[in-house]
Amino acid sequence: MKDLSLHLMDIAQNSIAAGANLIKILLICKDGILSFSLSDDGKGMDEEMLKSVTDPFTTSRTTRKVGLGIPLLKQSAEMSGGMLKMQSIKGKGTTVQASFVVDSIDRIPIGSIDETLTSLIMATPEIDYDVTFQSDRAVFELNTVDIKKYLNGVPINNTEVVSWIAKNIREGIKEVFGGVLNEIPS
Repeated sequence: MKDLSLHLMDIAQNSIAAGANLIKILLICKDGILSFSLSDDGKGMDEEMLKSVTDPFTTSRTTRKVGLGIPLLKQSAEMSGGMLKMQSIKGKGTTVQASFVVDSIDRIPIGSIDETLTSLIMATPEIDYDVTFQSDRAVFELNTVDIKKYLNGVPINNTEVVSWIAKNIREGIKEVFGGVLNEIPS
């Protein structure tokens, strides 16, 4: 996967398949480390599955015998000098955390986070998303529960609403990260 937004989509799809009602996404850049976290309130994993989930030949899917999303995220993080951590409680949910050294030539760009998040919101309007971007510069927060209340019955996946959400996410990324994280490090 070429960028963090594709990993975000993959992990969010796992959360959706696990029956999550709330997906929390956190992207923090501090002290030269880019930290990414996705938490859900889905069905979670038992300890055995959690221990083997970074193995590409471990998957809960029945349509194929390999699962490359988590192993590729782990590889991307480690190639940049970062790491991957996962926590899960059966029946409670899962948290996936990855860190990347910002100045590493091997760090993947963050990609089109706005497009990924709006695609998720459009496809799964029943799921709530709590998104936070943070750096020393600023903090950006977007919570679909709050947006849904404000919309007063207008669907959150309405084209104009999704366009507004995408614009706000793009502006939030620019304000918090200054656009630097989208560039491939030199």
